[in-house]
Amino acid sequence: MRTLAHSFYMTLRHFRNLMRQPLYIAFTLVQPIIWLVLFGQLFKKVVLLPGFGASAYVDFLTPGVVIMTVLFGAGWSGMGIIRDLDLGVMDRFLVSPVSRVALIAGRLIQLALIAVIQSVLIVALGMILGARFPGGARGVGLLILCAVLLAVPIGALSSAMALVARKEETVIAASNFILLPLTFLSSVFMAQNLMPGWIQAVARFNPVEWAVVAGRSALSAHMNWPLVATRIGLLVALTIITAGLATRAFRIYQRSV
Repeated sequence: MRTLAHSFYMTLRHFRNLMRQPLYIAFTLVQPIIWLVLFGQLFKKVVLLPGFGASAYVDFLTPGVVIMTVLFGAGWSGMGIIRDLDLGVMDRFLVSPVSRVALIAGRLIQLALIAVIQSVLIVALGMILGARFPGGARGVGLLILCAVLLAVPIGALSSAMALVARKEETVIAASNFILLPLTFLSSVFMAQNLMPGWIQAVARFNPVEWAVVAGRSALSAHMNWPLVATRIGLLVALTIITAGLATRAFRIYQRSV
């Protein structure tokens, strides 16, 4: 109970910090709008390609933008830890009775909640732009679950990287190196069966692809339950593994101070 209470308080702290950055919130909300509108217009005729498998590109793109948005938000979450390290906030927490687990869990819970909010807003925007999701509320709920299960492990990896590197430039470079390939080595923008063979092979091991494929299937008229369940299971396993890595990175940091 102590850890849960402390995680709740840490989550509130991170939300308060976020609310003090209205410009950041504004850009976070505007960016997926730009992606949906620009990419939706730029690639809208690719659905005419034989075998694409979607009647309207906005139907195909919306779940991809949901996953991409939470991916980049989670991938940059380590910057908050860098800021706390530079300002000495983390060291002050370490001499307080706060639960050590809560210091990481609070950030991951905040990421999960932000992923839910972003997903709902993007799906609503997609529907305004003409997207239709036969899977209904159940499908949207499963898409949001996939988004959360991607945000948490990526956020945990970003936090672990920040605790080990402790340099803003290193985290920025590593995030760019990881996030862009994860996006383009998936079917966020293009149907899987139209991608080059080697990208299709790599995508099978890409957590972004797991989330996108499961989310799209959940929103379709005939959801593939085994596929959705398998991809969600893989994302859960990844979450457990990365949470362990973040915990280990935090212990390494504790021993170094």
